[in-house]
Amino acid sequence: MLPTTARPEHRQLDHGVRLEWGREGAALLAAECAVVVVVDVLSFSTAVDVAVGRGAAVLPLRWADPDHPPATGVVRAGPRGGAGPSLSPASLTGLAAGTRLALPSPNGATLCAAVAATGAVLLAGCLRNASAVAAAARAVGGPVGIVPAGERWPDDSMRVAVEDALGAGAVAAALADRSPEAELAVAQFAAARERGLADVLAASSSGRELHADGFAADVELAAQLDASSVVPRLRDGFLQAA
Repeated sequence: MLPTTARPEHRQLDHGVRLEWGREGAALLAAECAVVVVVDVLSFSTAVDVAVGRGAAVLPLRWADPDHPPATGVVRAGPRGGAGPSLSPASLTGLAAGTRLALPSPNGATLCAAVAATGAVLLAGCLRNASAVAAAARAVGGPVGIVPAGERWPDDSMRVAVEDALGAGAVAAALADRSPEAELAVAQFAAARERGLADVLAASSSGRELHADGFAADVELAAQLDASSVVPRLRDGFLQAA
């Protein structure tokens, strides 16, 4: 997992926009890029976009530390489907401005917490804010690393998640000097946009799971391309409006 063990051929060094998946990809890109965009469309990054758009700030927590006590004045998100704020983006649409929300997740939040420790500029990207996040990354300067988070199988190995490929492609589409890995994500995004992002997300494995569990509204929110101009950037430990 250590980025120093990666072969030079695997590091996309000839390109200003690079893409790698999951925990290992985040470690590699955070070590070598000026800015890292973590993409977890269903649902961490979408939840962050909704919360920050409401004027809140989000503390990303590693899933491995579920009992991590938040600081004074920080509200900890509850279980999805509960009465209060949770990883469900729909649960955050009425969040009060000024809320400081601790939000654990096994993918997006865990990756954000790992990148935060490296000193790279960290942005949370999704379909909803793809163009705004790309513009912010471009303003920071390169290299830009894009990390589709993926999901986890029951044995904790990574499952490639189509929704994160699409979110990563939407961000990369607005950036130049893309690696082949980033280019292919852009092609996936373009194909899905042609078919209809809402339909593609709803038919994906993750979308079907959320529908089955009663969270169809989360999938609908996540599919709203460029509905938001919010750029969640990590400052003082919290993802907040840039």
